[in-house]
Amino acid sequence: MKAVIQRVKSASVTVDEQLISSIGRGLLVLAGVGKEDTEKDADSLVTKILKTRFWPTEDGGQWKKNVQDIEGEVLCVSQFTLFGRLKKGNKPDFHEAADVETARRLYDYFFQQLRKAYKEERVKNGVFQAMMDVELKNDGPVGVDYRSDDAAVTIEINTKLPKKEKKPEESKKPEDDKKEDAGEGQGKQSYEFTMPATLLE
Repeated sequence: MKAVIQRVKSASVTVDEQLISSIGRGLLVLAGVGKEDTEKDADSLVTKILKTRFWPTEDGGQWKKNVQDIEGEVLCVSQFTLFGRLKKGNKPDFHEAADVETARRLYDYFFQQLRKAYKEERVKNGVFQAMMDVELKNDGPVGVDYRSDDAAVTIEINTKLPKKEKKPEESKKPEDDKKEDAGEGQGKQSYEFTMPATLLE
């Protein structure tokens, strides 16, 4: 799954001019489901959302508190366009996004797991596959010199990022093999002697 998460002072979702959900201080989460995603990806995303430290402490320490620490709220919005790609031309390609039924099932699972892992009354939802108007008031960095007072804190999470490959062990040089065969480098011991001062006069 993919998610774009914004730290907000407030956010809301409106459909057909009807207010569906709104939150105060917390996180706006735009979440999309890919065609290879599973419930494991949803669980991983839930953990990241709740554990990532977006807020500073009262004494100005940056990136110290998560949404649970500040007792904030979370507004989730389904967003398949996160999987859009521009391969050729200017028309987005959405083939990496899951089909509607798969996306609906996994998104619903993700939302319910997020509510269970936090507090149900603090996790709100949009409307799946609806034309939503999303409004938000950014909660910019505190104590950081930014040109704009409303600079947004925006984090992207992708549960399918490739893991770093382990570097293969360096191959032994032929000289090392010869030394090993000859017994060099193995079982060597060194001794330290202290000479009487009279011998040094």
